[in-house]
Amino acid sequence: MGVTRQKHAKKIMGFYKHNFQFREPFQVLLDGTFCQAALRNKIQIREQLPGYLDGAAQLCTTRCVIKELESLGKALYGAKLIAQRFEVRNCSHHKNPVSGSTCLLSMIEDGNPHHFFIATQDQDLSNKVKRKPGIPLLFIIQNTMVLDKPSPKSLAFVQKLQTNQLVPEYQKQSIVELKEKEGLVKQEGEKKKKRKRAGGPNPLSCLKKKKKKTQDGQEPSAEKKKRRKRKRNR
Repeated sequence: MGVTRQKHAKKIMGFYKHNFQFREPFQVLLDGTFCQAALRNKIQIREQLPGYLDGAAQLCTTRCVIKELESLGKALYGAKLIAQRFEVRNCSHHKNPVSGSTCLLSMIEDGNPHHFFIATQDQDLSNKVKRKPGIPLLFIIQNTMVLDKPSPKSLAFVQKLQTNQLVPEYQKQSIVELKEKEGLVKQEGEKKKKRKRAGGPNPLSCLKKKKKKTQDGQEPSAEKKKRRKRKRNR
């Protein structure tokens, strides 16, 4: 495993851990095309993938994927054996199985609440996965497993989160539940009391003081000047 490829994967994993709350063990949904590519390139998925993701991983698939591999006959018999070794996640197609790609897309609906990775070689499925934010995509190229860089949809979603324009529904519910558990909801209600605003200065105290006047309405200084003039005239 190349050092550069490992650093690349570590950086991408940091993105998903920080922005989409991915935690160990990482749940990886694999389809038949990925299993077939691993068999052809002699890749030991169970042994190699945890080291590449730098954490414990749960490899899983669905009944629809296994049914699809069975229907394709001997050509994909080895891929079917590999898929059957993984944990089978319940899907909503018990009575009427659908294609593996359709089934995997249904498993990541509503914001991918179970934090699934998708491992596939199906280009059409990969393009559809990239249209949904917060879903890591794995594929095999040149005999190695590769974790695809975050899609433009994921990057745009994170940018909105950082500008407080968008909060995922599952995060909103988690925040509410945490506040109720810690008793913060009541405390916040108690703190929301109106504060008394500081009163302004008394308007009467701002008026200019008037000068004292004599009974005739003349100022004392003017009266003294008149008396002096009278004395001089005498």
